[in-house]
Amino acid sequence: MFTTERIKVVEATKEDIDVIIAIESHKENRDYLWIGTHEEHEAEINDPNHVLWLFKEKETERIVGYALARLDMISGIFELRRIAITVKHKGYGREVMEGMIRYVFEVLKMNRFWLDVYPDNEIGIKLYESLGMKKEGVLRQHYKSERGFLDQIIYSLLKSDYLKK
Repeated sequence: MFTTERIKVVEATKEDIDVIIAIESHKENRDYLWIGTHEEHEAEINDPNHVLWLFKEKETERIVGYALARLDMISGIFELRRIAITVKHKGYGREVMEGMIRYVFEVLKMNRFWLDVYPDNEIGIKLYESLGMKKEGVLRQHYKSERGFLDQIIYSLLKSDYLKK
């Protein structure tokens, strides 16, 4: 799909689903992600309006994360539904997000890149804001999890914002 300095991003296959579920279920990720089932991930892989990507180190092929996105090609909207990095504090999250944003606007020619994030995901929020994403609002108690009802903050970046950088 695309590469960055240290990472290559590839489409996930059905054989990768167990790895993806393990990433979602990991104790450092599970509070910030919705954990999909095998059947749901298989449906996402088969749906042309979704992309399920793995992030691999170029040198070692080690999987260092994944992302799930929904594409609305008619309206030019890229919704980053989930992203998780397994190797923390190495800058992979920033590197992948910068590469993904570039890919979304320059290759896919989308107009809008958006995501939601839980308010207690301070590391994610700091990253998104540092990338120029704008806080649009809060969906109050929008998601029920094992932790209770959670707010979701909406962040977006428009193509016009990206081109100004």
